[in-house]
Amino acid sequence: MNREEALILLRTHVSNKNLINHCLACEAIMRKLAKHFGEDEEVWGLAGLLHDLDYDYTKDKPEEHGLKSVEILNGKVCDEIKNAILAHCEKKTPETTMEKALYAVDPTSGFIVAAALIRPEKKLEVVDVPFLLNRFKEKGFAKGANREQMKSCENIGLSLEEFYTLALEAMKEISDKIGL
Repeated sequence: MNREEALILLRTHVSNKNLINHCLACEAIMRKLAKHFGEDEEVWGLAGLLHDLDYDYTKDKPEEHGLKSVEILNGKVCDEIKNAILAHCEKKTPETTMEKALYAVDPTSGFIVAAALIRPEKKLEVVDVPFLLNRFKEKGFAKGANREQMKSCENIGLSLEEFYTLALEAMKEISDKIGL
């Protein structure tokens, strides 16, 4: 499956524009991380783009989240992508670097969006890494963004600061596509 086919599939199965933007942000971060680690940017990008493909079907059935995506994607993508999708929602233990990366990326994109939205400009361009690190310490900020899951970036050899730097750069590169 190429990116265009994946985008069509995503837009067919996901109705919420904000969730589509979340998937685009995760794709961008995963591509940036793949480049950083010398991995396949297309494969990593597809994992990020498709990781919440089943959300409309499973939002009220979290125990099925990820499993339905794998079912939809069966025969369309490699096992590496399916395993990363399962790992991001804790349906399997993250083992590979890509699985660990997607697990950390998922809450991070939302956390960065929240950081942009509390600024008067509501733009990513005014967000920097020190701002993110300070907000990370605030338990009341972006409560839904699991801090331990973001901090698991250390399992792929990146400090939180390094991870936020790459994630923020990636999201700024597509800010026009995600309305930030």
